[in-house]
Amino acid sequence: MSNQPVSRPNSPTGSAKTDLAITVVLIAIAIALPFFVDSRYVMGQIVLALFYATIASQWNLLFGFSGIFSLAQMAIFAFGGYATAMICFYFGWNVWAAVVPGAVGAMIFSLAVGLACLRLTGVYVALLTLAIAQTMYQLIVTDTECFTMVGSICRQFTGGAVGFARFGELGTRALLKGQWLVGNYAIVATLFAITMLFTYAIIKSPIGLAFRALKDNPGYAVARGVNRFQAQLLVFGISAFFTGLAGGFYAAHFQAIGPGILSMSQLMFIIAVVVVGGVGTFWGPLVGTVILVAADELMREAGEFRTFGLGIIIALSIILMPKGLVGRLGDLVRWSRKRGQAAHREKLAESPAPAGE
Repeated sequence: MSNQPVSRPNSPTGSAKTDLAITVVLIAIAIALPFFVDSRYVMGQIVLALFYATIASQWNLLFGFSGIFSLAQMAIFAFGGYATAMICFYFGWNVWAAVVPGAVGAMIFSLAVGLACLRLTGVYVALLTLAIAQTMYQLIVTDTECFTMVGSICRQFTGGAVGFARFGELGTRALLKGQWLVGNYAIVATLFAITMLFTYAIIKSPIGLAFRALKDNPGYAVARGVNRFQAQLLVFGISAFFTGLAGGFYAAHFQAIGPGILSMSQLMFIIAVVVVGGVGTFWGPLVGTVILVAADELMREAGEFRTFGLGIIIALSIILMPKGLVGRLGDLVRWSRKRGQAAHREKLAESPAPAGE
């Protein structure tokens, strides 16, 4: 084996100073938004976009940084939402007490999915996880057996095709009255910030380096002592906890959760967000969310064309920007720096030597 040092690839998050500057700007924008947005519809779309960005960031951790092409991300999100709703509905818990157990339930579910995928790679992981997600959807919508009576209404265990509604809320309506949506925005924005902070710490840690090594060169990573099975289960669990937590807050924000969240269009949207923003880039999911939420609003009146339109956006992004928008911007910045350094060296070479030398 060669004794030459192994050079690390360029950081997928950029320099720490750049990330810190971007973070400060985003925090300032997040704080200022409620003062400039007076439309309840627009604020509601911003909250929804934050949920999408949170899910996309964790799918990016799973696929972009670890190379696991799972299609069960929306199933995990739905599991967290359903678990939170069912805990509140059947046990009468407060939403705030139920979201963490719901997230833990989603993590356990994801670990079971991870165990099923341990000996699979590539497209086989995608097919199995998609089958699991579709099975979950079918189990919910075909659940017609009466589990309990609520007044004169028979309720299924999973809520069936109707789902769950009015099982609890975040408490902002009673506390903030007409400004409850701003309160929910603050809660979801904080959840997104914590998720991104934790993801950043994982990416920058030795664990994150092991994830990227398994993605880029599995054979070499295993030869250097990285346990692929343990790493795969770990990233499944980390990604699922925050995805499930987002699912719980999603259900609480809308006071409803149903099988529609498992639709193929929702999954396509999350994939499109990451691809357009930049697979394997830290800020890609956020940038992709901003772009595609705006595009989705423009296509909302197009009906079924929405899914087709997202497919076109994904195809064009893959062809024109294989690294996504953030990846392309990173390449441009590095190219600009190299040109500047080359110009500086040429200027030094052309400058006359000091007198007396």
